[in-house]
Amino acid sequence: MQAKQPVATPGEIVKDIRGIDWLQLLETWGLKLLAATVIFLVGMWLARRLSLGLERVMGRAHVDSTLSGFLRRTSYAAMMVLVLVTALTSLGVNPTSMLAVLGAAGLAVGLALKDSLSNIASGVMLIVLRPFRVGDHVIAAGQEGVVLEVRIFQTRLRAFDQRLIILPNSEVTTAPIINYSSLPTRRMEIVVGIGYDDDLKRAQQILLDIARANPLILKDPAPFVQVTNLGESSVELKLYAFAKNADFGDAKSQVTESVRTDIIGNGLNIPYPQRDLHVYHHNADGTPLTEIITRSVADDGDVAAAPKA
Repeated sequence: MQAKQPVATPGEIVKDIRGIDWLQLLETWGLKLLAATVIFLVGMWLARRLSLGLERVMGRAHVDSTLSGFLRRTSYAAMMVLVLVTALTSLGVNPTSMLAVLGAAGLAVGLALKDSLSNIASGVMLIVLRPFRVGDHVIAAGQEGVVLEVRIFQTRLRAFDQRLIILPNSEVTTAPIINYSSLPTRRMEIVVGIGYDDDLKRAQQILLDIARANPLILKDPAPFVQVTNLGESSVELKLYAFAKNADFGDAKSQVTESVRTDIIGNGLNIPYPQRDLHVYHHNADGTPLTEIITRSVADDGDVAAAPKA
């Protein structure tokens, strides 16, 4: 059997405490704390300067602003983690155990913030793959607007009625994205209905002349017209024309106005939906409506006898 270790008495503990060189201890820890503080402050300043310098270098290299901003924030976060580890190591903290604690904490935080991490992963995909850039006109997650900024967690759009739309990145990447600004030109489609009695070839030529006369409509690809439907009250034609992205709105408005004016000005009709109402003056067995009304009045006693046919 092992001998029991003697238990220190309060008097012995006091003697041990009195035997500590508190001045040297405070001096040693004070120097370590001062060194850790200096390392942290200098490292934070240096990390900020380096990240801003990286962004300026990428700006001179004409790197996309969204990508450069993301790389600046990521590099700053990585350098700050390195600075924090270095500062704690100078205090005597074991870096191996510290990294283990950080790993366990990171796992717990990851499980708790899985939705946020999904947004981060989607943000990285948007920044790396770049389906759109800042200033593009897009439809993302069912919302239409101009891209203002792509952040780690969210994408910001400016709607055309000056609303700010904030979309989680995970919703943006899981829905179809329509980018109207990625290609230099855009096609407009204008549907026109003419009467069945109108000259179809003449209507087609009028639409082509309207598109060719507009300076905002491109000559190549050339505009064209197709018959798309035989409606209930009209024959539907569709004018296809191309314009530059910057001119699309004005071009479509001008062409639509000219279509209405020139179609009517050339004697053609733009019919509107209509219905024919047929009123029958007899009931199902052929009895005239006037006789039915007269009988109903006679039954009320207002007329002595119904007139004979």
